[in-house]
Amino acid sequence: MLKVTQVLQVCVRRQLWRSFCSAAAGDARPRRRAPNRNQVQSCTVDPNLEETFVFLDCSGPEENPHQEEEQLLHQLRVSSAAPGPAPDAQVSPQKHLRSVGQLQVLKGVALQEAELSSFIQFQDVDFPLDENLVKSKKKKRKKEKGEHKIFGTPDVDTPVSDTCCSGCGAILHCTATDVPGYLPSEKYKVLQQDGKLGGATCQRCHLINHHHKALNLQLSHDQYRDVVQQIRTKKALVLLIVDLLDLPDSIVPDLPGLVGTNKHIVVLGNKIDLLPKDSPNYLQRIKRQLSRYCQDAGFGSQVTDVHLISAKTGYGIEALISSLQRSWKYKGDVYLVGSANAGKSTLFNSLLESDYCKSRAADVLRKATISPWPGTTLNLLKFPIINPTPYRMFRRQERLKEAEQETEAELQPDELKRLQHLSRQGYLVGRVGRTFQPNRTKTNEVQFDPDNLAFGENEDGDSSTPAVSRSHDELSFNEVKDAHWLFDTPGVMKERDILHLLQDHEVRLVVPSQAIVPRTFVLKPDMSLFVGALARIDFLQGGKSCWFSVVVSNHVPVHITSLDKASSIYEKHAGHKLLGVPIGGSERMEQFPAMVPQDFTLEGRGYQEAAADITLSSAGWVALTAVEGDQVQVRVHGPAAAGISLRTPPLLPHVVSLKGERFRKSAAFKPLSIAGTLDGLSAAGSQMLQVRKKKKKK
Repeated sequence: MLKVTQVLQVCVRRQLWRSFCSAAAGDARPRRRAPNRNQVQSCTVDPNLEETFVFLDCSGPEENPHQEEEQLLHQLRVSSAAPGPAPDAQVSPQKHLRSVGQLQVLKGVALQEAELSSFIQFQDVDFPLDENLVKSKKKKRKKEKGEHKIFGTPDVDTPVSDTCCSGCGAILHCTATDVPGYLPSEKYKVLQQDGKLGGATCQRCHLINHHHKALNLQLSHDQYRDVVQQIRTKKALVLLIVDLLDLPDSIVPDLPGLVGTNKHIVVLGNKIDLLPKDSPNYLQRIKRQLSRYCQDAGFGSQVTDVHLISAKTGYGIEALISSLQRSWKYKGDVYLVGSANAGKSTLFNSLLESDYCKSRAADVLRKATISPWPGTTLNLLKFPIINPTPYRMFRRQERLKEAEQETEAELQPDELKRLQHLSRQGYLVGRVGRTFQPNRTKTNEVQFDPDNLAFGENEDGDSSTPAVSRSHDELSFNEVKDAHWLFDTPGVMKERDILHLLQDHEVRLVVPSQAIVPRTFVLKPDMSLFVGALARIDFLQGGKSCWFSVVVSNHVPVHITSLDKASSIYEKHAGHKLLGVPIGGSERMEQFPAMVPQDFTLEGRGYQEAAADITLSSAGWVALTAVEGDQVQVRVHGPAAAGISLRTPPLLPHVVSLKGERFRKSAAFKPLSIAGTLDGLSAAGSQMLQVRKKKKKK
């Protein structure tokens, strides 16, 4: 395929040069000029000489226009039907199903990619294009598009591999850049030749981990659900991860239809470390409210337990492991299920380095890719679960009791540093340890433990078996034989979520990564509150002033103004520093959806308890507190796809109490500093950590 614009440019330049040469030939007077080093070198051209072009990467005409498509489909069928690896390799039982319709996407997108990238490039031999000019034009085009650079080049002729990305689970290939699992062909072929493709990560996971950038991929809502529905036919336990910042919308709708009605479900309320303590019994209240939401969703009868955890700081993880080992034991596989961005991959990584995973598997298997972007996991990642034998349970309880008696002075420097770092990021912090460490002794030394021999188990707690040689970078056949696994599934995409409307750098600002400090403002009727440029709340009617407590990321600005100035402020400052998010000026706001108003009427419950929460999907919420019995009318402006709604009862009804003195001549109150709690350490050790945290702030 010829590039028409480039052909026209070369032809025009040729015609101008012929005219110039003809005029120069008609001038009979010879002229001598001093040599000029900056002068461009020219050459004599015969006007009657035919044009000469050099065609690069030119492929001959195809006899059958559908031949390439048929070959690609044949390769996909062969790769999907290829036999699995050897028994001693790390085998995934889900490889024949592949990742979220990835093969179907490759079928159509690879051909489009080939058409776009295989056009005939050419240049005039005597008049090459200025490389600097070409590079500057390419950079300008990419900057105008606002897309992340795709490094390397695809190769549609290279077959799709049978290896999954260790970060997201997608099949590795070099066929199409916008299909999950893509690797540049230059890197893909080298890794495949060296036999190192098994431990590689795709380009998307690499950009997320090292550059905090995410590539746009072609995945539909139904393709995510298709992967999760594989659980229906299996005997398994379901761990439902729920984002407490987005209740009840983060509860997967129609969960029994996805996993089956015969499954036991353990509900895990994640990100509890980000929520402040508004009352002495706030954890029990949140747990009860989470259970009610599960009843309303239609699967309350399948719920066997509810836990509040923090996959990031480790709070509640040890209690969850003990509960699973007592109740589920070793009956079957375990699946992590939940909405996108609920924290499944973070919990997967925490359990990978705990007593719930075989000790050596934590060193062999790679961690899952985690990021604030929804839909990071694209296929099923897994690790082998350790069998909770009585001996292991006994050793584990001993370790936990010893850990509870430790103080700050007895901690290792690395662990102390980690706990202090986490205590500055969350209100609730926990310690996650490992009772059984992998055996790193030399093979020619005979090591034994009388207690282990009495129970017929080795240091890892496995049943005694003849010693076999094994590689240090993969699990042996005996280690995975008859094993049960914990799977990390893709996040089910929500139909309405404000994160879908934001760009990469905006998502990092909106998704809270540290403990949320509530910001409280007092508003009179005919006043408006902006939560960035994401939402606007108008206080239309009420008997007296009301308190609005904003529970969102600390990086999202809040602005108060009068109702008559609200529209002009949004038009002038949306996309700029005052409102913060989105970022990019008027050009960015042209792409952002228009605000749609919604009216809500609330009844006040008094100045000590919020009447309701105005939820902003994954961004958080705004709690409204009014005089008891007062009828309050508010109008909320936000994008229709943002999922803004009203939540009653509020999740933190006493959040208004977490405010200090009012700033003079301002609607804002000073925020209060709230002490955190460290789980898994003695009371004296926890107190010392909190004191050090306060001193550092000063």
